[in-house]
This record gives sequence, C-alpha cells and structure tokens, in this order.
Amino acid sequence: MSETIEQRACELAVYMIETGATVRATAKHFHISKSTVHKDIAQRLPKYNQILYAQVRKILDQNKQERHIRGGMATRRKFKGE
Repeated sequence: MSETIEQRACELAVYMIETGATVRATAKHFHISKSTVHKDIAQRLPKYNQILYAQVRKILDQNKQERHIRGGMATRRKFKGE
C-alpha cells in the first residue's frame, strides 16, 4: 500500500509542476479530495522525493500568494453575471 501512496504523491507533484495547477484543480483532475492532495504533497512527498517536493513547494507558494487575486476575480464574475 505504501508503494501506491508514494506513486500517487509523485504523480500529483509531476502534474502540478507541469501544469502549474492548484490543489483544487489537481484534486478535480485525479478525482480525489483536496485534503488528500494536500497531505500527499505537503507531508508524504518530502519523505519520498525531496527534489519533486522542492519544485512543487514553489508552485504551492506562488498559488498561495495569488489566491486573493483569484478570489476577487471570482467574486467580480459572480456579481457581473458571467
């Protein structure tokens, strides 16, 4: 079972690195919960692959810095009726 979790964590990381996807988008793509994606990326991946973790950490940090902008744009679209 540990091998499949390790493999899943690496697949999630590669997908996020290649596409620059958010945790939510990654969860939707793989049909799993956001909490599973986050746990795999933040807690399990560093134990298995430090190189992938360092790369995906940059994307997570960038997404965290941009989230207030995305939220504001979503609110704007909501009230404009788009």
